[in-house]
Amino acid sequence: MSLIPATILTGFLGSGKTTLLKRVLTEAHGQKIAVIENEFGDENIDNEILVQDSREQIIQLNNGCVCCTIREDLRSTLTVLAAKRRKGELQFDRVVIETTGLADPGPVAQTFFMDDEVAENFLLDSILTLVDAKHGDQQLDTRQEARMQVGFADQIFISKADLVDDASVDALAHRIKHMNPRAPQKRVNFGDVPLKDVFDLKGFNLNAKLEIDPDFLKADDHGHGHHHHDHDHDHEHGEHCDHPHHHAHDDDVKSFVFRSDKPFNPAKLEDFLAAIVQVYGPKMLRYKGVLNMKGSDRKVIFQGVHQLMGSDLGPAWAKGEKKTSKMVFIGLDLPKDVFQQGLEQCLA
Repeated sequence: MSLIPATILTGFLGSGKTTLLKRVLTEAHGQKIAVIENEFGDENIDNEILVQDSREQIIQLNNGCVCCTIREDLRSTLTVLAAKRRKGELQFDRVVIETTGLADPGPVAQTFFMDDEVAENFLLDSILTLVDAKHGDQQLDTRQEARMQVGFADQIFISKADLVDDASVDALAHRIKHMNPRAPQKRVNFGDVPLKDVFDLKGFNLNAKLEIDPDFLKADDHGHGHHHHDHDHDHEHGEHCDHPHHHAHDDDVKSFVFRSDKPFNPAKLEDFLAAIVQVYGPKMLRYKGVLNMKGSDRKVIFQGVHQLMGSDLGPAWAKGEKKTSKMVFIGLDLPKDVFQQGLEQCLA
């Protein structure tokens, strides 16, 4: 049987996760979706769609979707769902996990890689993060969890954009882009999102093409003599920042990109990455790269979440294609210079 795709839906309290979820569940897309909620809060999904039986962990919705509360950990809930599906007791095509507003999505994502039984049944597709346009700035200022959720995202939805003026939404979008350049952003009202922006995004698919916004890579390339790495684009470089009023936000979640046209020495790189993951893993939210390895005519694709890192052989470098290694790191106060120097020392 093919693996069941799973999506993690995260976002701060009141950002509209439940609204988005209801839209997705009630839309006529013909897919049966199992929803796992980390908590049933006040605005839980069952008020309108289902009546919950307190003894039953898994509730069938009228449209064939199922809903479960997590009374134990995620692992056991996923295992139960997979078993019921195998026996034909439940039918569903995919799983959406809605995390609490205060959750760090990292351990949820790691469950899909750490646990063999889960990995044999499910494939983590992506992490979606909702940011509330009205309160987003304040939440990002005051709550590290909110900043981490942005750092983890494969796709970001800015909700309630109709409640604030365009300039404020633009400023918020710009701020989020600095924190996470990999994730495309969409503005949504009332949870109205096309399904193609929600499912099958392949955020964790190692062979999917590496999405780093090309403008992000170009932005600091104008003749600073930096031959093979970028600035990390945080606000030390005020002179190229279009939004001067942004300098108030020195967020601890930052991203930086490393690039080189020289190939990596595979053994050195492996040792260095293993060492930094050991030391900085808890602060490394998401990292990803396409690497040019000495002695290989194929791209090597690598990515990770916290301490978990994986790599895979990608397609061959095309004829005439410039063999450039590109890596993006998103994390909490990562020492950019340590990474930069260490990676440069791994070049062949």
